[in-house]
Amino acid sequence: MNFVSWIFEKYRSSDSFVKAFRYSVTSGVSVIVGQVVLFVLFGVSRRFTAVTSNIIATAVSAVPAYYMNRVWAWGKTGRSHFWREVFPFWGLAFLGLGISIYAVAVADAFARSHGYTHMSTALLVNLASIAAFGVLWVGKFFIFNRFLFATAEALPEAGSDISEAV
Repeated sequence: MNFVSWIFEKYRSSDSFVKAFRYSVTSGVSVIVGQVVLFVLFGVSRRFTAVTSNIIATAVSAVPAYYMNRVWAWGKTGRSHFWREVFPFWGLAFLGLGISIYAVAVADAFARSHGYTHMSTALLVNLASIAAFGVLWVGKFFIFNRFLFATAEALPEAGSDISEAV
């Protein structure tokens, strides 16, 4: 048995592995939705700028990402808590959006200044967007798992030092 198989067998039934797997699938769905929207709005329709298309794509893909992460990956049911779940989730989405706006704007400017065709520019813009959100991907899993969608027993006690929870 090789190392990868051993790791998979050891952890596949663990709660953390299941969450990580479902988070990865959810991220994949979110990336596909966001990239399709971005490419259609900027690359195909040419109706919006790269940055505007990226903002719309991020907003569209964040909605299924929130619900898939909350319900499927972390198994939360009932009403969402605005301050503990919704607000931080959108805060992280906007952080990713800020990084991706910069990356998309740089990619668009680079492609235009080098005479790329519109389709090549659109592909470069999509790659820049994926790379920007990829920067946050691992960190978001730990934030979601430990704080955002954590069960009550996993949350730090009131008044405890937050560094103990990490």
